[in-house]
Amino acid sequence: MMRNLFALIVLLVLFTTAGGGYYAFRPLPLPATPFEFTLKQGSSLKGMARDMGQAGLLEQDWAFVWLARLLGKSGQLKAGKYALVHSVSPLELLDILDKGLVVQGQVSVIEGWTFRQLRTALDASPDVTHDALNLTDAEILQRIGAAEGHPEGLFFPDTYSFASGSSDLAIFRSAYQSMQQRLQEAWAAREPGLPLQTPYQALILASIVEKETGAPSDRGMIAGVFINRLRKGMLLQTDPTVIYGLGEKFDGNLRKRDLLADTAYNTYTRGGLTPTPIALPGMAALQATLHPAKTDALYFVARGDGSSKFSASLAEHNRAVNQYQK
Repeated sequence: MMRNLFALIVLLVLFTTAGGGYYAFRPLPLPATPFEFTLKQGSSLKGMARDMGQAGLLEQDWAFVWLARLLGKSGQLKAGKYALVHSVSPLELLDILDKGLVVQGQVSVIEGWTFRQLRTALDASPDVTHDALNLTDAEILQRIGAAEGHPEGLFFPDTYSFASGSSDLAIFRSAYQSMQQRLQEAWAAREPGLPLQTPYQALILASIVEKETGAPSDRGMIAGVFINRLRKGMLLQTDPTVIYGLGEKFDGNLRKRDLLADTAYNTYTRGGLTPTPIALPGMAALQATLHPAKTDALYFVARGDGSSKFSASLAEHNRAVNQYQK
């Protein structure tokens, strides 16, 4: 009885605050339009109200606290970044915070990116909390629950939407889980008889197909060439793997000495697949790898317009090189 009476007294005080106006329904003046503010994860109701008061949104943060408590919403306010485009009343503000109508951020992960490029994009995003900024690649994998020891190729290229202020680790985790699911589904539906033993080997080859494809219509043929070469025990001899092995030493000009310099990723000097993927393959590259074109081609050369010329013999390939490259 006394508690209800006390609540009624507080409610009456709230309704008669600010010059006789009804506090709960009175529009709050915005310091700017649009007005953005951020509520920190783990903050208490009082802490959130204090932050909004310091930002200039609440004139009486104690009144907002009591209003939230009276309405039973003291533990339901969501952290995140908010944006108000017009004045709202304390009641409307409570509803916004209760529903978590936060600003949505987006980050696009592009097919063919390396993991380093993905990290750079997330590090530069103003919409994420940079929890991974000072972590090593291995530590990121550990934090997101990945069993692999190398991050390359493990994150699915897509556009990810998230609540502004979300941890970059949450985005890494989402992209990793998306790739795991899509890779397993594609592997389960693969063409029989491929010279690939595991889903990870398919991911490696798909990353090479991704980097070698200039014209989307050639993707299946490029995969077919690499599958044929693997079946025959031929070297893959693909430039993007050499470039990946050079790392930051690559200056944009691939030289003959680079093709002869042995690294773990030089497919001119080492047989089989590279130890890891060399980029982030998209779904089209995964599908092409696991359903390659039926072809007898063993070689291809860029025509200069993005497309490739495919050849079944070395003599035919050399003629194509003379025609398109020299």
